[in-house]
Amino acid sequence: MFKFFTQKKWFTWSIGGTLLILIATWSLVQIDVQINKWFGEFYDALQKALTSPNSVTLGEFLSYLYTFLKLAAIYILVIVFADYFTSHWTFRWRTAMAEFYHDKWTYASSIEGASQRVQEDTLKFARIMEGLGAELLRSIMTLIAFTPILWGLSKKITELPWIGQVDHAMVWVAIIAALGGTILLASVGIKLPGIEYDIQKEEAAYRKELVLGEDSSERAKPKTVLDLYGGVRKIHYKQYFHYLYFNAVKWSYLQGMVIVPYIALAPTIVSGVVTLGFVQQIIRAFSRVETSLQYLVRSWPIIVELISVHRRLREFERRLELNKNEKDFIKA
Repeated sequence: MFKFFTQKKWFTWSIGGTLLILIATWSLVQIDVQINKWFGEFYDALQKALTSPNSVTLGEFLSYLYTFLKLAAIYILVIVFADYFTSHWTFRWRTAMAEFYHDKWTYASSIEGASQRVQEDTLKFARIMEGLGAELLRSIMTLIAFTPILWGLSKKITELPWIGQVDHAMVWVAIIAALGGTILLASVGIKLPGIEYDIQKEEAAYRKELVLGEDSSERAKPKTVLDLYGGVRKIHYKQYFHYLYFNAVKWSYLQGMVIVPYIALAPTIVSGVVTLGFVQQIIRAFSRVETSLQYLVRSWPIIVELISVHRRLREFERRLELNKNEKDFIKA
């Protein structure tokens, strides 16, 4: 699965492409940092204009909007290019996998679902890695950029409700809340990867029988197909049940986290020692840090699918190697 990074043929794309994606992602994070700073300045100016008429001129107000438009335009250009290039990069990864399997295809004839592994699972693996990998990279770089900002802004937070004074409180609130949510969701969804794997096995058996029935009237008999589809139905219903309580916990947690920073800031806000711009700036920085730390929580359903695909491809590669060794042994 990872020949893309070990074969010299793909070094230009795997190494050079990775570096380019890193640079583009870091650029996006730095633009986001500038936008976060803009939020603080803009909302302070907005508060000043609303509380003291004519204290902010029309030109000054429009200049803030013009600054935002420039930052937004650069952000759009970079992210569109980054997404376009990443799609090409992941397809090259899929191609490296496909070529590896093509070369060993003579050992795959006795493996059930071999064509599905090479065609469908390589496609799924590449697409999932594209989405998860890009998001993981952004989360890590966002943490690197925004944690120091949140740390600095948190100096003005004098105390937390029910707890009292805590240095750099908002950073600790983000870490504890995200870590707690990750542990909670991982515990609740621990059965999902195995269920996803079983779904693919049942679907593969059902599809194979239908394909064989296209060429032979002796296959895909009504009772056989009905029994196979019964297995498909059973495992899907099982997945629906497990996702029912998983999603209930997930969305309860995510919706609850919306008000967490406001609760943490409550003593500071009601004391009136900070401005509206500061509140907007720290809330946004908190959101960026929190969301990055919640990477596993927000990506868990996709991670479940990735685990299943990786498990199938790993077993496929193991079977290829076993078949190769058996044929080499027979020749010897």
